Amino acid sequence: MGIIIRLVITAVSLWIATLVIDGIHLSADTATGKAGTLLAVAAIFGLVNAILRPIIKTVGCGLYVFTLGLVALLVNGLLFLLTSWIAGKLDLGFHVDGFVAAVLGALLVGIVSWVLNMLVPDGDD
Repeated sequence: MGIIIRLVITAVSLWIATLVIDGIHLSADTATGKAGTLLAVAAIFGLVNAILRPIIKTVGCGLYVFTLGLVALLVNGLLFLLTSWIAGKLDLGFHVDGFVAAVLGALLVGIVSWVLNMLVPDGDD
């Protein structure tokens, strides 16, 4: 049940990012289509982060230490762009225009997800 709650929280965070940031677009006509697209993109984003983030952190450990963690903004933006690219290949109506929008989107999704995860208990505690 916790995975479903986290998936919905990520989808809500992505939806907020599409509303707030100009370079992130959601192109679905109906509310059901938008919800389905956001849930699919949230699943893709979760898989991309679960698979690639540990590898990148391990390989780029020195950069994380040298930049005091600021390289994480770059990595998060690139993973967000990768999510947009995969969503495009799957014909999902989710697109990120550029790197700046990707970094801002990843930052906003991370903050909103963190806040919502703090507010919504998932039963794992």
